[in-house]
Amino acid sequence: MTEKIKPVSDSTVKMNSLMNPSQANLFGKVHGGNILKLADEVAYVCGCKHSGFPCVTASIDRVDFYHSVNIGDLVTFEASLNLVGRTSMEIGVKVTAENLLTGAKVHTNSCYFTMVALDTSGKPTEVPRLKLENEEDERRNKEAQYRRQQRLDQRFKKNN
Repeated sequence: MTEKIKPVSDSTVKMNSLMNPSQANLFGKVHGGNILKLADEVAYVCGCKHSGFPCVTASIDRVDFYHSVNIGDLVTFEASLNLVGRTSMEIGVKVTAENLLTGAKVHTNSCYFTMVALDTSGKPTEVPRLKLENEEDERRNKEAQYRRQQRLDQRFKKNN
């Protein structure tokens, strides 16, 4: 039986969402939690497309908010695989906001989700290997390997 390998481009996902007043905080800006919820959803879709199984969020690593998101902005979430393990996948999500009246776009935040694929009995299951297609994929994969090692080192320190 041959090992299954899928390219990054097969599971890349882009999702848009219009921000409305029900998503705003007391300052009239969109709640960071709403942005994270949508980012988690797009990471889920990306993970499912790659693995062919439902996925759960195991961790969120490095959520950096660079700019606030305003009511009326069109927010774009771009998710792609950075790294796969045996049953887990690191998915990077880039978030941009566009002012529909001016056309101005700004990179609002980036975050990294670790998703785990689950089989029909709810147990972690193996995912296809990842085929890196270009220099950008290779750069993101190398950075993801570093983040993974940092997470493992942190876990080791907590358990000892």
